[in-house]
Amino acid sequence: MTHYHPNTSNTLKVNLITLGCSKNTVDSENLSGHLTAAGHTVFFDRQHNDCDITIINTCGFIGDAKEESINTILQQIQVKIRGRKERRLIVCGCLSERYLDELTAEMPEVDAWYGARQWEQIVRDLADLPPTPFTDRRQLSTPSHYAYLKIAEGCNRACSYCAIPLIRGEHHSRPIDDIVGEAKTLVSNGVKELIVISQDTTYYGADIYRRRALGELLERLATESGAPWIRLHYTYPTSFPVDAIEAMRRHDNICNYIDIPLQHINTRILSSMQRGIDREGTLRLLDLMRQRLPDVAIRTTLIVGYPGESEQEFDELKQFVAEARFDRMGCFAYSPEEGTQAYRLGDPVPQEEKERRVAELMAIQEAISLEKNQARVGQTYRCIIDRREGDLLVGRTEYDSPEVDDEVLISLPKGRAPRPGDFVDVRITGAMENDLAGKIV
Repeated sequence: MTHYHPNTSNTLKVNLITLGCSKNTVDSENLSGHLTAAGHTVFFDRQHNDCDITIINTCGFIGDAKEESINTILQQIQVKIRGRKERRLIVCGCLSERYLDELTAEMPEVDAWYGARQWEQIVRDLADLPPTPFTDRRQLSTPSHYAYLKIAEGCNRACSYCAIPLIRGEHHSRPIDDIVGEAKTLVSNGVKELIVISQDTTYYGADIYRRRALGELLERLATESGAPWIRLHYTYPTSFPVDAIEAMRRHDNICNYIDIPLQHINTRILSSMQRGIDREGTLRLLDLMRQRLPDVAIRTTLIVGYPGESEQEFDELKQFVAEARFDRMGCFAYSPEEGTQAYRLGDPVPQEEKERRVAELMAIQEAISLEKNQARVGQTYRCIIDRREGDLLVGRTEYDSPEVDDEVLISLPKGRAPRPGDFVDVRITGAMENDLAGKIV
């Protein structure tokens, strides 16, 4: 990797552009905290051009994400060319981890490249600080009332379509005490909602404790962090730790919400994907979740157009979505990724057909979402306020995660309006496919 060594005796204005998932967000926030501790000023703003250094934290997961990353680099190259000569451009993260040689050859205007596991090196190059753990100086880029809590790095799964293990390496859990300590610090600084993330949260602890320890971690977060809301993301269906469900049952401050990407329901497709579970196992797990947590909101993501997916197998997936009635769902068209096992299967499903299947699946889900939202009209829910937009407050129930799920559009009350991070009781007065409307009780 090429590195950049500025004169760190001078303070710098650094613009940090983060692309991709919430794991990238946490990496950028930790990097920002170290740069700020070194005296530099950090912005999280794609449009901020008055800076000395622009750092782009890229995503290289699927085709659309790679395209966005490349376009962002090209845009910032043009900003650099039109701006001051001393302005510097640094690219890091997943895209540069995967395609360093190609990128450096095609984009010589970039001053330095770093991979997805070189955050400490960036800190050493840009911040003249004594060595400290990378997670010790975090500066949030999210609204101050919620934060992502990354509990592990890397992934040991062998899903045939996924390049994450190639990019991020093997799974490495953080010790429970470290995670709980960070959670307490976040809450003491005003965070009300902790969103537990990693590449695979259900594998947590298997490496350092030789057992699945997500349930134990949730128990300690619920009892020790002081967070009013704790939310679970990026779970994996194979060997799902039931004690995590039991922790959710015991503690009101763990949201009734599980994000569990299932990817497909057809057993042959799941076997080719190397998911470690079949149709019947998937259905049993969903039944277990809903039996133990009757009020749970389940969010999933699915892939269509996987190599060899027949029309009959897609019809099976459609029927599954119609019957499973997920609370939230996303859908991706299969993207062939170099270095993965599925890449050798080719890409036989045409892109137009993939897009048709995405549209059909999402149409089914949107009808389900509208029905579920309409059933909430007249009920009262505890909501967290995210922001104000004109004459409306925008909030969420415990059944919705920020940025990806539904919002509640709340009429502005007379007198003092609640602020972002405040909890309010809201009676639902209207429903749309992807949002609710309501009034503060």
